[in-house]
Amino acid sequence: MIDRESSWTDDRAEREAVRRARRATKLGWTAIGCTTGALGCALITAALLWLAVVAVSLFVVLASN
Repeated sequence: MIDRESSWTDDRAEREAVRRARRATKLGWTAIGCTTGALGCALITAALLWLAVVAVSLFVVLASN
């Protein structure tokens, strides 16, 4: 008698492992995308602040002359 749970044709465990791996991969890529987006926004904000400081500094230097 063949035990259905250990039969080589029973691939429920493999399908479950593949499903969990796909979900983990999707979660990983989502985290990478969100982190990259947040870092990009922070970089743009820092660049705009730097430009504002440069503009104010130039205004102060030119106005003092």
